[in-house]
Amino acid sequence: MGAVLIIAIFYSHTLAWSALIAAALIVALLIGLNAMGVRRLWPYLLAGIALWYFVHESGVHATVAGVALAFTIPTHTRINAVEFSRKARDLLDRFDRTESGDFLVLTSKGQQEALFALEHESDAVTAPILRLERALHNFTAFVVMPLFAFANAGVRIGGPLQHAEVTVGVLLGLVIGKPLGITAAAFGAVKSGIAQLPRGFGWGYLLGCACLAGIGFTMSLFIAMLAFDEAGPVNAAKSGILAGSLLAGIAGAIVLRIAAGFRNDE
Repeated sequence: MGAVLIIAIFYSHTLAWSALIAAALIVALLIGLNAMGVRRLWPYLLAGIALWYFVHESGVHATVAGVALAFTIPTHTRINAVEFSRKARDLLDRFDRTESGDFLVLTSKGQQEALFALEHESDAVTAPILRLERALHNFTAFVVMPLFAFANAGVRIGGPLQHAEVTVGVLLGLVIGKPLGITAAAFGAVKSGIAQLPRGFGWGYLLGCACLAGIGFTMSLFIAMLAFDEAGPVNAAKSGILAGSLLAGIAGAIVLRIAAGFRNDE
């Protein structure tokens, strides 16, 4: 989210106000759909396509459209977990009672009705945003991410080191800047009373997770390509991202192992 905000502020082009107003109206429409309790995904997705177009045409980086759309898709459900558990048990009991004896659902109308009712209740307890996330997960993980990696992560190994300041700056940002920023923000939130640490989750664990947050790839590469126009600095930034991600992963593993050791000794 922070990366997307940086993109929106620092890497947007000259604004086209007519397109920006149209995008704002679509966001208002999306908010209205949420307020009216619309839980089907297709109205949000259709509006989201239009939103992406107008945000792109407005000069604001189109990545912001995805974030705005995600914020408007409902997270609430028609029934809660307790209601679903009760109804699901009743339906499973009905499923068992209506067994026809041949153990084929096809020949038992009662079992078919119970299954369809259970599917309806499952839909009622699943937030629309969760359904969308689940639907997109495999496509994103196995198609989008690999294509992005193959297209953008190439780094030339060897030759004289150029733009070393870029490499070092990116590396330090991932290995030191991210852990310090996350830990400081969490500390301030806890001390001010805005938030509290989860039960059994100490500051050592939080620091370890903050170190792991330094593992940067997609957004780091994306911002690097937006920040630099020439190939040299981009390649230097890629080297810093890969090296910094490796060091951040190692540091996070070490800190979490130490934190777990201290907890076991208590």
